Amino acid sequence: MIRYREPLSMTESLEYIEDKKDSEADIKKFIKKFIKLKTEDAKKLREKLSSFGLIKLKQESISKIIDVMPENHEGLNKIFTDVGLDEDESKKILDTIEEFR
Repeated sequence: MIRYREPLSMTESLEYIEDKKDSEADIKKFIKKFIKLKTEDAKKLREKLSSFGLIKLKQESISKIIDVMPENHEGLNKIFTDVGLDEDESKKILDTIEEFR
């Protein structure tokens, strides 16, 4: 059942997967291979990025940033294919990401 239509990062999605079935446990193991942050840190990073108030920074983009954790401007620009970030916006986002590494 879909209760909310909100984009989540892989890390945040782990909260909603229960270990009651073997298939769900397998999914959880698979996701853990790719995540780079703990759930608490992912939530803090989402809050901090959302607090910037940038119109270009949508929740879908924030989820991808949390999943990929880009290290440079080129990596960050691969996430933002529909809009371009200026130098200050990119620097602000990358500095925030660096705090959570």
